[in-house]
Amino acid sequence: MYILPKLGLEIVRGMAPRSPLAHEVHPGRTAPILAVHGISSSRKLWLWLHHQAPELTLLAPDLRGRCDSIGVPGPFDRGQHVADLVALLDDLGLARVHVIGMSMGGFVAVSMAAAHPERVSGLTLVDGGPPMVSPPGLTPAALPQAFAGRLGRLTRRWESVAAYRDYFCDDLAPLLDRDDPLLHAYLADDLRDGLVRLNGDALLEDAADIYFGDNAWRQVTVPMHLLHAEWSSGEGTPPAYGADQLAAVHAAGLATTFVPGVDHAASIMSARGAAAVAGVVREAAA
Repeated sequence: MYILPKLGLEIVRGMAPRSPLAHEVHPGRTAPILAVHGISSSRKLWLWLHHQAPELTLLAPDLRGRCDSIGVPGPFDRGQHVADLVALLDDLGLARVHVIGMSMGGFVAVSMAAAHPERVSGLTLVDGGPPMVSPPGLTPAALPQAFAGRLGRLTRRWESVAAYRDYFCDDLAPLLDRDDPLLHAYLADDLRDGLVRLNGDALLEDAADIYFGDNAWRQVTVPMHLLHAEWSSGEGTPPAYGADQLAAVHAAGLATTFVPGVDHAASIMSARGAAAVAGVVREAAA
């Protein structure tokens, strides 16, 4: 069993000396893998991967503005997230790690590998990282409308996890199993006193950075593997990676895995999606 240099095997929640990020460790038998969640998500996103592949040692932080890092102020952009993650590795005595990122986490992982190739041994990207399809007509001014459903979570006090689950699945993740205990644990951690622990400014500023900022994916020199879902939000919806985006990825020589029967959220928050991700990460970890 792998032992993190400064942590042992215990689950860790709290603030490290240099990094402001709350984080937890899922202990396993591999070298640590840094797991970076999506734009409105949290470290609990990786519950499904841990369930499918408990042998993987996962280091899962909450990015600033989310869940147990909700009190960490901006700026909110990929550069700041990368600085936070490098500081976390420094705190834990980790010189170089494999990084897995989902959605925005994939974009952050790409930025980290481009800026600090000496700290990253490889990337597993789950429906995010290289440029993806932008919603038609999206502009910076239209971002609040584009993310209205996610922002709408923040304006309500939820009387139960079940009520929050129904809103979450109706708006964002219609293919998830509403009776999944992992989904219940994920959503319960989102809430404190019925309120969602997500900074709306973090969501909008990060979205602007992802959609309208530069993307250094072609500058990455470490191995990258992109898993891409069949749909974006529900069966039949256009995927995040269409033919043009995949053509660019393939022309750049990236390995890819198509995950059928899942949408963006279910690419990791379902048994099928997590199993596909686990297969790729196992090979990288080996």
